[in-house]
Amino acid sequence: MEAWLAANLAPIMFAALVLFLLIGYPVAFSLAAVGMLFGLIGIELGMLTPALLQALPDRVFGIMRNEILLAIPFFTFMGLVLERSGMAEELLDTVGQIFGGIRGGLAYAVIFVGALLAATTGVVAASVIAMGLISLPIMLRYGYHKPLATGVIAASGTLAQIIPPSLVLIVMADVLGRSVGEMYKGALLPGLLLTGLYLLYVFGITLWRPDYAPPLPVEARTLHGRALAWRVAIALIPPLALIFLVLGTIFIGWATPTEGGAMGAVGAMLLAAAKGRLKLDMLRQSMTTTAKITSFVVFILIGSSVFSLTFRGVDGDLWVEHLLTGLPGGALGFLIFVNLLVFLLAFFLDFFEIAFIILPLLAPVAAAFGIDLVWFGVLLAVNMQTSFMHPPFGFALFYLRSVAPPQIRTADIYWGAVPFLGLQILMVVLIIAFPQLVSWGLDTSVATGAPTEITLPDQGGSSLLDNDDFGELFQPLPPNDPP
Repeated sequence: MEAWLAANLAPIMFAALVLFLLIGYPVAFSLAAVGMLFGLIGIELGMLTPALLQALPDRVFGIMRNEILLAIPFFTFMGLVLERSGMAEELLDTVGQIFGGIRGGLAYAVIFVGALLAATTGVVAASVIAMGLISLPIMLRYGYHKPLATGVIAASGTLAQIIPPSLVLIVMADVLGRSVGEMYKGALLPGLLLTGLYLLYVFGITLWRPDYAPPLPVEARTLHGRALAWRVAIALIPPLALIFLVLGTIFIGWATPTEGGAMGAVGAMLLAAAKGRLKLDMLRQSMTTTAKITSFVVFILIGSSVFSLTFRGVDGDLWVEHLLTGLPGGALGFLIFVNLLVFLLAFFLDFFEIAFIILPLLAPVAAAFGIDLVWFGVLLAVNMQTSFMHPPFGFALFYLRSVAPPQIRTADIYWGAVPFLGLQILMVVLIIAFPQLVSWGLDTSVATGAPTEITLPDQGGSSLLDNDDFGELFQPLPPNDPP
């Protein structure tokens, strides 16, 4: 029995994690508990040494010393300040005045503002809730088809998942060991193309069913001429300037993502102050929510670090590599399987859970196939957008349901999400078919080399001590190096 358990400890450990998650235990504590439990089992079976678990404090302090992760609270705080300062409301009103005279004008405005909010906030919940509160009643008032109105709002809010400065891209860059700036560059064009697909879909609807998206009546378009130009200047130009300040300086190399996030946070407070809305209560709420979101991410990262240390110690990485490299079709078969897996997991897990649990298992296999990890990360980030749009579990649908007026049925929200879910899947296919959509702005091109042969060690037991990543496990760490 012990021999069988030792030979199959990795798949049993992974199955135990899935069981804990299905029962409903918090993700961070499930990861840490399973890692510690199976670490002790591995020690009892002689597969691991007690000294392995002594590496955990160093790994935790390494996470806390990681300056890249500072970008998460900076960008979160920036988005919350902008959302609470009324920027979303002013943007929607201004862009709605610009496009309101054409069929589908309000839907175009929601998509355009969704992209702008994504580039300034990076927080899906803030975008969906803000646009649901502001634009959905107006769209219903002027006769928009309910599923179309709800679908446009939910899908536009999820653009914050892929358009920089997306929080998930920061997390994925850290998990993959790649530059956040490179992840931002790789994700920019797919994010913009996905925005274009949304606009194209709305245009098609206005041709096929013009009654689904009527133009605003003349009396609703109150701004014209100089008044409209002035509104554009005060409502549209400041956030665009902030986008350039944050993303432009990162892309051209003047600032790191952490520095760009700090500038964005300061810029958001300056914009709020210019509007006379920089109040102590608003700052307190923004800082409290930022602390909660950041703590959520860090605790999951610590839990995943505990899990991955034990999982690699029992040769779980080799088990996953053999499982996936044995798929038919080589690299293409691997990509198809992985995207189907992530698509299905997105029904039950949110993007943070997928990034922390699944991505570390898939990344070594992708590298073995010669797949560039930045391209791979952007591909999965686009795929993980579907976690927000899956009926009936999509988080964006839940956010919208919480603020939708009573006349909107849950079925309207679900049916409205389906076409945009299809567009997100289409974007995944386009990235696989045309890798240059991601690699065009990167310093290095996407690798397409032949698969690397992966072999198991000749004898059982842990391969941890033979792994380069853990070569200094039992030696004192350099002062500034992460474990």
